[in-house]
Amino acid sequence: MRIKGTFYPLFFLAMITARAELPVWKQAFVPDNDQWRKTPQKLIFNSGADPETLDPHQVTAMDSFRLVEALFEGLVTADPETLETRPGTAAEWTVSDDGRTYTFTLFKNARWSDGQALTAADFVQSFKRALSPDTAASYAELYFHIVGARAYYKRENPEFSSVGVRALTPTTLQVTLENPCSYFLELLAMPVFFPVRLDLIDRHEDQWTQPGNLVGNGAFQLSAWAPRDRIVLTKNRRYHDAEFVKLERIDALFVDDLNTAYKLYLEGQVDWLPSIPHPRVEEIKRHPDYYIVPFAGTYFYRFNVTKAPFDNPLVRRAFCRATDRKAITGQLLKSGQLPVASFCPEIGGYTPVDGLAYDPLKARELLSEAGFGTGKKPFPVIELSYNTDEGHKQIAEAVAHQWKRVLGVSVVTANTEWKVFLEDMKELNYQICRSSWIGDYGDPSTFFDIFEGSSGNNRTGWSHPRYDALLNKTRTEQSQARRLAMFQEMERILVEEECPVLPIYRYVNVGLLAEYVFGWYPNVRNAHPFKYMWIER
Repeated sequence: MRIKGTFYPLFFLAMITARAELPVWKQAFVPDNDQWRKTPQKLIFNSGADPETLDPHQVTAMDSFRLVEALFEGLVTADPETLETRPGTAAEWTVSDDGRTYTFTLFKNARWSDGQALTAADFVQSFKRALSPDTAASYAELYFHIVGARAYYKRENPEFSSVGVRALTPTTLQVTLENPCSYFLELLAMPVFFPVRLDLIDRHEDQWTQPGNLVGNGAFQLSAWAPRDRIVLTKNRRYHDAEFVKLERIDALFVDDLNTAYKLYLEGQVDWLPSIPHPRVEEIKRHPDYYIVPFAGTYFYRFNVTKAPFDNPLVRRAFCRATDRKAITGQLLKSGQLPVASFCPEIGGYTPVDGLAYDPLKARELLSEAGFGTGKKPFPVIELSYNTDEGHKQIAEAVAHQWKRVLGVSVVTANTEWKVFLEDMKELNYQICRSSWIGDYGDPSTFFDIFEGSSGNNRTGWSHPRYDALLNKTRTEQSQARRLAMFQEMERILVEEECPVLPIYRYVNVGLLAEYVFGWYPNVRNAHPFKYMWIER
């Protein structure tokens, strides 16, 4: 058959027809030839460490997010290239004229991976679980835009029927907000809004996320989990969009030694390396698979403000002033990271405040004012904690040396494996610990919500009435200019006055991606859903 004088194989015509039947935005993520069908669709990448959890309502770490987002799906998803809101389990939705009521229509063929129908009632019950204070979901505050959600979470109203979530029909879900929220759809793409199978959670309790027990609604299903080795995901053929998914298997390796992971990549045993060993960055930069992408994230240290000496903001400010961030990014990391003393990046029109710049003289004055130094009580030996990673180790040792030189304090650095580290941070079993935060959506609140006094992501023991009051106002204020001014006032409290955190640098996303991996797109959230990826050799 010829079209305009050009010969087209029948499979190519079928491919053109199939692509044309897709929504316009989705057509961009379809291979332009049939070569991928001749290649085993197995992707191997390094996840770094065993996931903290596969429970969507408990997950907080980005490495774990990737796996959870493969196993489960919310009402909406994010476009892998533009980050625009796209259909997830909801095929379509409408928003009322006043911007407060969202009505979602689920795909008619939406099912759980065991074949059971997925209904609007499943979302209602899952939202109830995530918002329950007994669940202690780390992102529960994201629900507070919904009518009655805050009161239910704080046990002020024990009736979930007071929360603005309704299943109108088996395939229709309605959500009503307290006030219009321009980024609400972006929030719904977060795992804390994913549906879970409550019957299986009740049956298996804390073992419900194990292979054989976990039932999700995402593009993939959990086939194996070998601790300290790998997780294996396989294609979920009951997924409502299964025909679009090309990968048949994903192996997420748990190699926390990045030098070992890099060696595996060079040997062709890994297709994607999301993190690289920083000491070898100059070598890795010369590799043709190396990539560097701007990233809306901040690397920082947390102070445990519940125990001396870091219960004193003067001490915390002294340590902020004693940290030479430019030396860390320029002499140590060398990958384009931006040294910063602010916490929130330029996102959603926001302009960060200056923060507390490196000033050794001012640092010593602050520590003296706090009662430590020459002729005063000696400063105790402190511990700086980080999770096992050569890059974190190098930064910790460099910062410890700076603090010793500027403040005369002795610092012991200590590393622990990922799960223990996260638990210690959650339980405030540390003095100072490394941390990071990546923007989950395109509004400054994604960086400020976590330090609300009641937030499960706070993990510093810090609470500030003025900060919390301003944060609450940003949730109802309709003027974006006024909201941005409130965020700046909050950031001044956070990084100039109270300093429960010490910002160090703004991330860039660096890694190695094999040339035969397609459907991976650079974006500022480092979001790379496996649903869109394929192998083409």
